[in-house]
Amino acid sequence: MTKLIIAGGSGFLGNAIAEYFKPKFDEIIILTRDASATKNGISFVTWDGKTAGAWQKELENCTVLINMAGKSVDCRYTEKNKKAILSSRIESTRVLGDVISTLKNPPKVWLNSSTATIYRHSEDKQMDEFSGELGTGFSVSVGKAWEAEFFKNPLPKTRRVALRTAIVLAKNDGAFVPIKMLAKFGLGGKQGNGNQQFSWIHIHDFLKSIDFCLENDSLEGPINISAPNPITNSYLMQGVRKAVKIPFGLPLSKSMLEIGARIIKTEPELVLKSRNVIPKKLTDTGFEFKYSTIESALEDLV
Repeated sequence: MTKLIIAGGSGFLGNAIAEYFKPKFDEIIILTRDASATKNGISFVTWDGKTAGAWQKELENCTVLINMAGKSVDCRYTEKNKKAILSSRIESTRVLGDVISTLKNPPKVWLNSSTATIYRHSEDKQMDEFSGELGTGFSVSVGKAWEAEFFKNPLPKTRRVALRTAIVLAKNDGAFVPIKMLAKFGLGGKQGNGNQQFSWIHIHDFLKSIDFCLENDSLEGPINISAPNPITNSYLMQGVRKAVKIPFGLPLSKSMLEIGARIIKTEPELVLKSRNVIPKKLTDTGFEFKYSTIESALEDLV
């Protein structure tokens, strides 16, 4: 009997993963801060994301564990929020690792969410898993600490993959929704100088790449989950305007973005950082993207 456990699986990506893998596993369990329940054939089991409890027995004889737990980074980087962003990732990863180390039959594979933002701001160099250069600053330090905790202890029976995920584009959720709305309201011009690279992946390829990681025993360590063709912010917004059939778009300067970010309680870094990431491990292993260009992705999403 095959069992998939998704920790922190109540969000946008966690729900998508659960639905995608329903036909592929006999049992799916989502570890959640909400009350335990069963909905649509999926079991929800309560945990707090930082301490061991009754939930830990579910990990015995589990086939696959996917950890997506972590406070959203779409917020103002106050000291309180920064502490929550870091601790929610480190504590959930730590307690899962501690529990796995005690099990007789631990998960065969453990995929842990990470971030493509772990690389430095780069407009010049494409970052792969072998020659990519890690950056500095708050977001990068979170990524480094997250992965350090994930790979800290030897777990000889469990293959581990850190999912360095770029911006996931989907029709009705995630980052694409506000991007599309900006264009529809005539604000779909470049943001900042428009030269920052935008690394992205279509939700279809995101889910397929996770499946691919599970099926390929040679894949372990950090894996870039990103389409093979990053684009500039200016090119992205041009493509979105074309897709929604709005011929013009007012640009948003860095100062305007900073004001707007305060109003909607987010950080301009989420738009202005240049993420220039390519998925070398995936492509070298033979993964084929259905949406390898932003044009094909936008044609499907709009």
